[in-house]
Amino acid sequence: MRNEGTDIGFAEPTWSAMVEMGWTGILVPEEYGGSDLGYLTFGLVLEELGKQLAASPLFASAYVGATALLLAGTEAQKSSHLPRIVDGTEIVTLAVDEGPRHAPARTALEAKSEGGKHVLTGSKTLVLEGMSATHFLVVARSTGKVGEAQGLSLFIVPADAAGLSRRAMKTMDSRGYAELNFDGVEVSDADLMGPAGQAGEVLDEILDRARAGIGAEMLGVGSQAFAMTLDYLKTRKQFGAVIGSFQALGHRAAELFAAMELARSCGEAALQEIDAQSNSVAKACSLSKAKVGDFLHTMSNQLIQIHGGIGMTDEFDAGLYLKRARVLETLYGNQSYHRDRYARLLGF
Repeated sequence: MRNEGTDIGFAEPTWSAMVEMGWTGILVPEEYGGSDLGYLTFGLVLEELGKQLAASPLFASAYVGATALLLAGTEAQKSSHLPRIVDGTEIVTLAVDEGPRHAPARTALEAKSEGGKHVLTGSKTLVLEGMSATHFLVVARSTGKVGEAQGLSLFIVPADAAGLSRRAMKTMDSRGYAELNFDGVEVSDADLMGPAGQAGEVLDEILDRARAGIGAEMLGVGSQAFAMTLDYLKTRKQFGAVIGSFQALGHRAAELFAAMELARSCGEAALQEIDAQSNSVAKACSLSKAKVGDFLHTMSNQLIQIHGGIGMTDEFDAGLYLKRARVLETLYGNQSYHRDRYARLLGF
């Protein structure tokens, strides 16, 4: 999609095919038109999409958007939006961050209550699928100060709401991110997800599930990078022998394989913990994002280095995997963010 010159960042026929295959309903209960197959199942799909660098709103809408509605939405909101997420007529995405780093507590977008309605003023950045979304799930501050986890609210805002504008962001992975500006956007109490000012806890639950899903896609990107590298080691000849026979490169491949399997264990464990509704979801999801991120960062670097000159060419796919890897690492918290969070969750 990089050379197509479109702001939405994905091919609509590909997205329509995903909808037809029922992938948009994997997390959604049958009563709302879905199949309710769980997070591990969805993670396996995301992993395969990561291997192919397949661009679509599937993660942003059918995974994160559906998760937010299931965890925080009212019955009326679920009945209204979940069936439309499943049939693809709505693309619902979470708008949370406002700066260059993931920091939900730094939310400054103001939600001012004015008798039965709320007026939103502020901005959001790096909103996934923000250029194609029909609705935004917006994290706003009803009370408290910037930096406090308390006082946050979650609203459903139509993309065509008066006072809401969006601008396409140019990113290295060429996806459909957007910057949003809220200039006195009015929403009703019916668009509030849960009590005003009390969304902090459920937002953490939503974000943890998003992190586990991102981890699954990251695992796909990294495992495909490993497969490409291993194939090159087995076929590229230098000094009269395939380069994989050189001991130093063989050892490097073995280390990368071990790191990949450790990352897979952490990533799949996080998804399983979510499906089991365990008390360890937060720890498992931060561990997953940190360990899979470590593997992907190293693997994408080695993908370029081992391929040598060909890895630096625009015609070869290695650069596309490196660029996607760097963006995925930052979404919903990078490795440093989650190492720190994991330590705090363990009481350090």
